[in-house]
Amino acid sequence: MAIGVQNGASARHPRWADVPEAEWSDPRWQMTHRLRSASQLREVMKLTEEEEGALGADGLFRVDVTPYFLSLIDGSDPQCPLRRQVIPTSREMEAFDGRLPDANSEIENEPVRGVIHKYPDRLVMLVTSSCAAYCRYCTRSRFVGDGQQNYGHADWQEQIRYVRESPQVRDVLISGGDPLTMARKRLAEIVAEIREIPHVEIIRLGTRAPVFNPFVVDDELCEIIEANHPMWVNIHVNHPYEITPELGRACDRLLRAGAPVGSQAVLLKGINDSVEVQRRLCTELVRIRVRPYYLYQCDSVRGAGHFRTSVTKGIEIIEGLRGHITGFAVPTYVIDSPGGGGKIPVAPNYLLSLSPERAVLRNWAGEISEYKGPSGYRSGTTPPLRGTKPPAPRTAPDVTTVSDRLSAPQPSDDDEGADA
Repeated sequence: MAIGVQNGASARHPRWADVPEAEWSDPRWQMTHRLRSASQLREVMKLTEEEEGALGADGLFRVDVTPYFLSLIDGSDPQCPLRRQVIPTSREMEAFDGRLPDANSEIENEPVRGVIHKYPDRLVMLVTSSCAAYCRYCTRSRFVGDGQQNYGHADWQEQIRYVRESPQVRDVLISGGDPLTMARKRLAEIVAEIREIPHVEIIRLGTRAPVFNPFVVDDELCEIIEANHPMWVNIHVNHPYEITPELGRACDRLLRAGAPVGSQAVLLKGINDSVEVQRRLCTELVRIRVRPYYLYQCDSVRGAGHFRTSVTKGIEIIEGLRGHITGFAVPTYVIDSPGGGGKIPVAPNYLLSLSPERAVLRNWAGEISEYKGPSGYRSGTTPPLRGTKPPAPRTAPDVTTVSDRLSAPQPSDDDEGADA
């Protein structure tokens, strides 16, 4: 259970009760005061034997949790759905069928370091290996959290060069790690350089940082968004307990900066694999004007076997949402195809029979109906488009090249996020 809400803010754990509000709401303070060791975590919760064993194991995927997020966790309940997402247990060391270090074959679709190009018109740029906290089911745990595998200005230059030389790419998703843990100056430079590429129409930020550290949505970030539209932001919310007044305010700021906000969730056993939890998650997201986007089947990544559900469970959940909540509040349930084939949508079977003449359909309540098609239908003579409208001219930013900007001295990343 989440600790309650007081005066429009989530209650703090007593350990941080005396921290001045100016420090508590400083994103840098949250990042530099993250807890990671068993001795630190014992101060805010009673660790189980399985948690103690995992925290003392060699080669464990990185642990870091912000004071803000730890204050939402029930330290007396080992089954707390927020706790299980960020505190490791010995089950992470268990083998299971199908486990892979790179579950979605991203490396095979990486033409240059940090660019994942699976679809014709869009790609992902991985710009950092750092996150605000580390989810135990992370699909990129092969490198996320490893400072030795972080990305730097030479990687960003090569990534941007690839985008510039790929005219079919109209949509760039900036991800990682989490781009909102980067120094704002660096993020601004990367985004501005991408925006200067004529064929890039959409820039997206993929982030979970507002869930772990909502204070990262600050004036500087909003200025970056406002200066580089059209920009979209996708956050990652798994459970309704993560939707706090602070997250609501962060999303409101993103929306006021002009960025549509969506959310993706990962289906996790014992955390959100019930219709009740998913209904509340989706309806509360819509209440703060965030549209549920994807519900992901948990990837077959090392350490995540105990989080996986059956695909039938995911279909059952979607069936429990469709018709029971607002249509645009229902996410698309997808499986990210092992082998790098991309996201495959999976849904309950509402189409029972299909021919050119008729379709037999089942609705959300189980009622059967028939749609009769037009007899002798052939494809129409839809006129071709007259061409694409050229993009509106943009005022060129008063900047030099990305090579010049990114090669300039920058703050140290020894403590990831300290310069966020």
